Amino acid sequence: MVVTAAEMGDKTQLLAFSLASRFRKPWPIMAGILTATLINHGLSAWGGAWAAAYLSPKVMAWTLAVSFVGFAAWTLIPDRYEAGRERGRFGPYLTTTVVFFLVEIGDKTQLATVALGARFAAPIAVTIGTTAGMMIADGLGVFAGDRLSERVSMRWLRAITAGLFLAFGIGSAVVALRV
Repeated sequence: MVVTAAEMGDKTQLLAFSLASRFRKPWPIMAGILTATLINHGLSAWGGAWAAAYLSPKVMAWTLAVSFVGFAAWTLIPDRYEAGRERGRFGPYLTTTVVFFLVEIGDKTQLATVALGARFAAPIAVTIGTTAGMMIADGLGVFAGDRLSERVSMRWLRAITAGLFLAFGIGSAVVALRV
């Protein structure tokens, strides 16, 4: 749920809408998003779980607390879509896969996936959950982007998402204080 909310109005959701407008083939675009997200978030969740296994519980809890509070602040800042990134000559599936993978590197949802992988030490479940969240949000971008943006306030979605990240951060800080 956190990833779905965080993706609303994110550059990858805007990219999904742009690719759908350009190629007019929603299913290959969705398949490309799925492929890129599984690879990117799979590696991220495993990396987070690995870090959790080798860092002390106190260090891990404080790292997560600071990370989630940072994600809360970051979420309040709207993304700017970088025009021109959607161009490609390799068709909708390959273009989407490559561009989504690259654009997701360092994105808040990738970093949140690392943090969730570390927090829950369940990389497969985290990968499935974060990928499902990406597919929901980016699917909206592919199938209903312009209608959605007219009816849903991105400002409110960012505020709700920031609140969820902040709650995770406070929860992690409470755990850090008890360890």
